[in-house]
Amino acid sequence: MADGGGWRPPRPCEVYRAEWKLCRSARHFLHHYYVHGERPACEQWRRDLASCREWEERRSAEAQRSLCESERARVQATRKHTLVWALRQSPPADWHLPLPQEEKDQ
Repeated sequence: MADGGGWRPPRPCEVYRAEWKLCRSARHFLHHYYVHGERPACEQWRRDLASCREWEERRSAEAQRSLCESERARVQATRKHTLVWALRQSPPADWHLPLPQEEKDQ
């Protein structure tokens, strides 16, 4: 992400505002509390929105750095979750044979 006039925030400011608004909604609060047992943390979305607006208005280097760090942290958080299922490289050798239940029924 180069310095200067060519850099743009990773997302438009409207996206940060929409995420912050969604995070504060009652439906999201109830869902997040039910799933995770805690209140959703919406503060980061608010900070990102403020940084994005500051970048658009003043081209602040601090706002640019803040947005870049936030997006990197968000990507890292999504990558830390491993797959639940082991992916196959090829189908089982006996995939075309009838299932044991089908043999008993006939």
